[in-house]
Amino acid sequence: MSDIQRKERPIIFSGSSVRSILADLKWATRRVVKGIDPDRLGETMTRAQWQQVNREMPEAFGATDFCPYGQPGDRLWVRESWWQAGDWQATYPEDDTGAWFGSKRIVYSADGTPPNEPNRHYPTGLRNGAYSAAEPNKIWRHRPSIHMPRWASRILLEITDVRVERLQDISDEQALAEGVDQTNTSIPGYARQRFQDLWGAINGAGSWDANPWVWAISFRRIQP
Repeated sequence: MSDIQRKERPIIFSGSSVRSILADLKWATRRVVKGIDPDRLGETMTRAQWQQVNREMPEAFGATDFCPYGQPGDRLWVRESWWQAGDWQATYPEDDTGAWFGSKRIVYSADGTPPNEPNRHYPTGLRNGAYSAAEPNKIWRHRPSIHMPRWASRILLEITDVRVERLQDISDEQALAEGVDQTNTSIPGYARQRFQDLWGAINGAGSWDANPWVWAISFRRIQP
């Protein structure tokens, strides 16, 4: 796929997943299929046929036709929670609540908290989870991953494979690719159990038992 054809899309990862990606311990992710029921893709396609097409001919008709995250060769830029140095400034008379003016000086939450830097507004810095920033900024503001712009992303991934499968179909090998705890990998079922625990912690009680269809996306890190 040429650079002209290649598409880029954002994808959100938690701090622990970001750390696993940066350590080259995670090269796959599973996301719940939404808006598409693989059991009802057409009157002429049974579930078994859908699974076979996904497995044998994905480029012809399969997950890559529907996956909102892209197709093999497309790229994903990672959104993660972050801290941004800046200042709240009043904008009255238009707006008496003020507005945030952020700089391009950032710290990634997965790497820790920002430095508490004294400035003329806060000569001794801040406390209780708040952090002052060196001038010309005033404070550090914690920003959720959904608000990360493209310029602030540090990780770029290239999709290498996309499949559709039931969540509980994951194997130990695939669970390891998800970046789960690497210890005790010689114990059959251990990695899969760790993934089950992780999925439940992220998606809530009963999410594993629901056994939804998921996009199983494999990728390789190309930046940094």
